[in-house]
Amino acid sequence: MKIDPIIAVQDVEKSAAWYQQLFGWKSMHGGREFEVLADQDGEICLCLHQWGTHDHPTMENPAFTPGNGLILYVRTENMEGIRARLKAMNYPVEREVQLNPNSHHREFSLIDPNGYYLTISAFHRYGA
Repeated sequence: MKIDPIIAVQDVEKSAAWYQQLFGWKSMHGGREFEVLADQDGEICLCLHQWGTHDHPTMENPAFTPGNGLILYVRTENMEGIRARLKAMNYPVEREVQLNPNSHHREFSLIDPNGYYLTISAFHRYGA
């Protein structure tokens, strides 16, 4: 089983370009209403859906706070590279790179252009 997260955004093409620039993901679908972004291995990482299109009850009203309670948690072997890209993009972070006292992994956090909270973590596997 695999989960393909879908988030509602105002401008799918603009949001897709932002995520592609930050993470190096590629377009698997393209379009103004829906986009599928995948890593270099073709694994789906994130889907973007335009607010108010189609009949999805949680994506009808763009006045709702996007992602309330949601954290897009990205584990990557390229955390420092992604942080450097954000800096080159002159894009702000919410929390700079730090050691998470709970997970004991380095991470930083930001809010994407659509209001979604992302935490970028050094890659790790979850132990039993």
